[in-house]
Amino acid sequence: MKPVKVYSKSYCPFCHKAIQLLEEKNINVEIIDITGDEDRMMTLSSETNCDTVPQIFIGDDFIGGCDELMALEETGELEKLLEG
Repeated sequence: MKPVKVYSKSYCPFCHKAIQLLEEKNINVEIIDITGDEDRMMTLSSETNCDTVPQIFIGDDFIGGCDELMALEETGELEKLLEG
């Protein structure tokens, strides 16, 4: 199974929702809390062209945020991405 990283902020409800889905599916998630770390957020945003959290990576691939994760789950594509 590919590693999953979620860049999140502690107060973000979308981050909590995404992490909850992954944990309910027993997926080992590396959660990187960037609350208050604007330099890290700016660097991440420049790499992904996304300025919101969560920012979710499966393996080396940026898949997007909470909405994109939920859409992948609904279509069954999440499992395929995790297996590679």
